[in-house]
Amino acid sequence: MDATTSLQDRVGLRAPLLFGAVILIGFGLPYSLVGTAFGRLLFPAQATGSTIERHGRIVGSALVAQPFADARYFQPRPSAANYDPMAAAGSNMARSNPDLRKRMAELTRAVAEREGIAPVQVPAELVTQSGGGLDPHLSPRAAQVQVARVARARGMDVAAVERLLASHTEAPQFGVLGQPRINVLALNLALDAMQQ
Repeated sequence: MDATTSLQDRVGLRAPLLFGAVILIGFGLPYSLVGTAFGRLLFPAQATGSTIERHGRIVGSALVAQPFADARYFQPRPSAANYDPMAAAGSNMARSNPDLRKRMAELTRAVAEREGIAPVQVPAELVTQSGGGLDPHLSPRAAQVQVARVARARGMDVAAVERLLASHTEAPQFGVLGQPRINVLALNLALDAMQQ
């Protein structure tokens, strides 16, 4: 009886295991390969992460913020994930959290000092993190408060930096979705290109 039961168990498992393997290899793998091939064919830049190259070297992605320590560059929003795409996350702190209020007050003072403006002039997005912690965009207002510092650090005319800022301001998507925005990495790369 035990030998018969064991044989029935093995026979009973063979069919579902074989079916699972056929489905996975026969449909799962081709579906993924075809989807990837069409994605690369129809959207080549997006399929590879919207990477930005300079002189044959990848310098970043148009979709992911990265830190800039030098005063010659515009600064992005702070990141709860330390700008690591593999750890994308917000701080998950409520607005009423005392630690969040303390951190925002400290950041506001630091940004105001860095930019040479009053703390009340610091845009909220320069001291708050986006939901994923990797937002590559700033509003024109948040970029504008950084113009004087960037121009001074680069030895450029403020008007030239403002013109570059205006030329890199993207309109709302489809003219109605979202707000005007500036990709910080693209703006910083354009600044570097101007001074070469």
